[in-house]
Amino acid sequence: MERVRTRFAPSPTGRMHVGNLRTALYAYLIAKHEGGDFLLRIEDTDQERFMEGALEIIYRTLEHAGLEHDEGPDKDKGYGPYVQSERQAKGIYLEYAKKLIEKGEAYYCFCDKERLESLKQVVAGKEIAIYDKHCLHLSKEEVQQKLDAGVPYVIRQNVPNEGTTKFEDEIYGTIEVPNAELDDMILIKSDGFPTYNFANVVDDHLMEITHVVRGNEYLSSAPKYNRLYNAFGWKVPVYVHCPLITDEEHKKLSKRSGHSSYEDLLDQGFLPEAIVNYVALLGWCPADNREIFTLKELVEAFDYHHMSKSPAVFDMNKLRWMNGEYMKAMDPDKFYELALPYIRKTITRELDFRKIAEMVRTRIEVFPDIAELIDFFEAVPEYDVSMYTHKKMKTTGESSLQVLREVLPLLEKQEDYSNDALYELLVNFAKEHEYKNGYVMWPIRTAASGKQMTPAGATEIMEILGKEETLSRLRAAIEKLENEN
Repeated sequence: MERVRTRFAPSPTGRMHVGNLRTALYAYLIAKHEGGDFLLRIEDTDQERFMEGALEIIYRTLEHAGLEHDEGPDKDKGYGPYVQSERQAKGIYLEYAKKLIEKGEAYYCFCDKERLESLKQVVAGKEIAIYDKHCLHLSKEEVQQKLDAGVPYVIRQNVPNEGTTKFEDEIYGTIEVPNAELDDMILIKSDGFPTYNFANVVDDHLMEITHVVRGNEYLSSAPKYNRLYNAFGWKVPVYVHCPLITDEEHKKLSKRSGHSSYEDLLDQGFLPEAIVNYVALLGWCPADNREIFTLKELVEAFDYHHMSKSPAVFDMNKLRWMNGEYMKAMDPDKFYELALPYIRKTITRELDFRKIAEMVRTRIEVFPDIAELIDFFEAVPEYDVSMYTHKKMKTTGESSLQVLREVLPLLEKQEDYSNDALYELLVNFAKEHEYKNGYVMWPIRTAASGKQMTPAGATEIMEILGKEETLSRLRAAIEKLENEN
């Protein structure tokens, strides 16, 4: 049985789009599910679009996501992936383009920019240039004369005007396109570099890629690829085109959305594991509708035959939920390590940050949520005394003032400010006065935090604040209530 080999072939042009990450992930999962090989190939033949630092982004993203590639030109020596510009320097692509010329499947084109501009026409409201095969009709002698004279040229694919080209896609089925709609695309550019399309086919063949995974925006290019495979007499790989990813408004996920790239999501406080898990479900659904997977579990479960043709909606609320589930399941020490920078950014005083981290761990979905939950530890915010009124607890501003006045002397005498000791003290106080616990705890928590919603109860907050700060806040609350009444 043929060994499954897939590849991820990004261009270093900026941050990695979520769609590109999904392509890499699906290619990785298809290969690993079958015990095959996953390759990384940098497609940098378009030198004008090359962006400084983009290579590092690709490497860092794949490393974060756990998508390790299996080989490269010198992988055994610790070197990285295949790089097309390095392969181009060896003359690989030009050599194969010339083989197509010999077969009549490609030809030299010497047309200058002015002539190409004259070929432009408006089709369906768009200006396009359809090449008219002018240079295909040059004799061998004319071609050689121009080559000898150093006339700039490109090499074009020779696509017949008649007939159709069809191909099979594992997701979209049989797709057939009239050849008249296929332009004689450029294979080798005037700078000697191959086009993305041509280098893609040559490298996939030489690297023995069995399954080609890419976004469905490349569906229209697939017939051209197939014509190249057939022209060379090469085996056509299995095509797996992934569905479009849209935003919640069903528009293509764009950079303007603010969460279109992997690094955008990291910056917003999402965990790599949660991002990978969520991205896996953008177009694929397991048979049992399960949602939470480790990467290893995804390898075991992934079957590309269960991918959808329909666009996948990137739902931020769903991703936030999933991220929250990962946080809840995270090792407390690991969570503390990741949460600490966010805590320190919000609280400048020295408190028990470890306890604060554990306090918020099950109450947040992304790390930036921490600030709003814990900012009261730094200082009590301005709040309205109406917060002391709570129907369920049966408290009012007046009853809260009374409770605070009664507990203040007890808390002033209390030396042990641990949660358990404070809880015992206040529960006993409530029992002695025939108050319900909430009747006592609500005004204390409000006084200590100045918030209706807190990540912990009154005594847990008091323990972290310590005796001096707790008493200071309760006295300020009493004064605030007295001024209102």
